[in-house]
Amino acid sequence: MKIDKNLQYSSEHLWVANTESEELIAGITDYAQDLLGDIVFVEFPKIGANLTAGESCGLVESVKTGSDLHAPLDGIVTEVNSSLQVNPEQINGSPYKTWIFKFKPTNPDDVKNLMDAYNYEKFIGDIS
Repeated sequence: MKIDKNLQYSSEHLWVANTESEELIAGITDYAQDLLGDIVFVEFPKIGANLTAGESCGLVESVKTGSDLHAPLDGIVTEVNSSLQVNPEQINGSPYKTWIFKFKPTNPDDVKNLMDAYNYEKFIGDIS
């Protein structure tokens, strides 16, 4: 199981990374994509939608099942990765390079409330 040491993680298996602007990008972890199996569809949050940490904001479907995307932080969606409409399986091949949505956090300091790589690895070890 790969865990990128440069990212922050939610307990709902989303990773978050800084961008060069005030936005953050989010995607699902290697652990999550492995559990889901072959991803066949992504339902994005709407651009301009308000995100509430922990609440459902989208969906990832695989040949096995569907799983809600839960917002990692409060914020506003600014962009979605539309290439996933055609090739959602990109997530399986490169989960940490394939972002699903960008958002501007309501409070950028809230990133500190997410887990670092060490704590996320410990978290998934406890639930496996």
